[in-house]
Amino acid sequence: MTAWSRSGITSETSKTFLRTMAEEGRPVDVDGSIMEGGGQILRVCTALSCLLGIRVRVSKIRAGRSTPGLRPQHLSGLETIRDLCAGQLENAAIGSTEIDFTPGRIKGGSLTADTKTAGSVCLLLQVSLPCVLFAETPSQLIFKGGTNAEMAPQIDYTTMVFRPIAEHFSFKLDIDIRRRGYYPRGGGEILVRVSPVKYLKPINLIDRGTVTKIYGRAFVAGVLPYKMVKDMTSAAVQCIRRELRDFHVDIKGVQEYVDKAVGNGSGIIIVAETSTGCLFAGSSLGRKGVPSDRVGAEAAEILLRNLRHGGCVDEYLQDQLIIFMALADGVSRIKTGPLTLHTQTAIHFVELLTKAKFTVTKCEEPGTDNFIIECQGIGLQNRNV
Repeated sequence: MTAWSRSGITSETSKTFLRTMAEEGRPVDVDGSIMEGGGQILRVCTALSCLLGIRVRVSKIRAGRSTPGLRPQHLSGLETIRDLCAGQLENAAIGSTEIDFTPGRIKGGSLTADTKTAGSVCLLLQVSLPCVLFAETPSQLIFKGGTNAEMAPQIDYTTMVFRPIAEHFSFKLDIDIRRRGYYPRGGGEILVRVSPVKYLKPINLIDRGTVTKIYGRAFVAGVLPYKMVKDMTSAAVQCIRRELRDFHVDIKGVQEYVDKAVGNGSGIIIVAETSTGCLFAGSSLGRKGVPSDRVGAEAAEILLRNLRHGGCVDEYLQDQLIIFMALADGVSRIKTGPLTLHTQTAIHFVELLTKAKFTVTKCEEPGTDNFIIECQGIGLQNRNV
């Protein structure tokens, strides 16, 4: 096995560094244009700022995008994190390329955040969840926007894949999908309940096991015909059975009721579960001009691609686990396929702010492209629990 390690320091040195930065009120400067160069940098850095009591200044926000600076969904995320800890947020406006964030205390309680667009409610959850786990009291969060949006996890992925795996860190995440919302209207709403924890336990996901179940959900909403569900499902099953012959695939078809969904939308998610509890998914949303059978086949192909690499998490879960690994009390290990740019970006900025130590090791198993991501977490403690 060959290993690659980013610079890391001991937990005690980490604590001293963080305490010094917090006491002096000096900001950590973050270049928002490097690596992934998008909203992920904002989410990771402001969440860690909130948790560690460190002021951050993010510049060159989304500098390489066709529309640089903050978009409405990014601003909603920043305002959410500000409100969670009664912090101070400067220069935050649509189009702004630099913000300064000074955190306060994470108290918990009730909070409502609305993207006012089809911006993803799942990304609001992504920035908020690490923080409310270390709040003083239980949190009840209402997020409004898009539940099934492009360039973000679908809410079904969050509930069917992210939640059960993330709960291995020893917390409970309750998500109630009150109403679904699709592009371009948004209008979806989820209710999230989280109780604070004393600390996060490390995870160990390195045994893939064998695939035992494949199941999913195909849906249409609004004026779209149910035939689209049948076409997506049929194409997905055919695609999967070309590689996993005679495997039973259970995809539930759903016609969303008007009172449970806003606007027109369609899509499919397919999940594979293994004998050791690993979860993988492929999903796709309907788009104008794309036949429904193509949408179903796309989701199946994504799932199969993630099963082929032999890792224990799919390409969309990798980066979402990094921040929890860094905060956990102990050594976490996950086996992945090829590292995504989002994962590399998350590791870079988590190390910058926490001084947690990550090591990425290439597995030398024949015919695979696997890596082990290992992290010595900082063991963040919640003194309120």
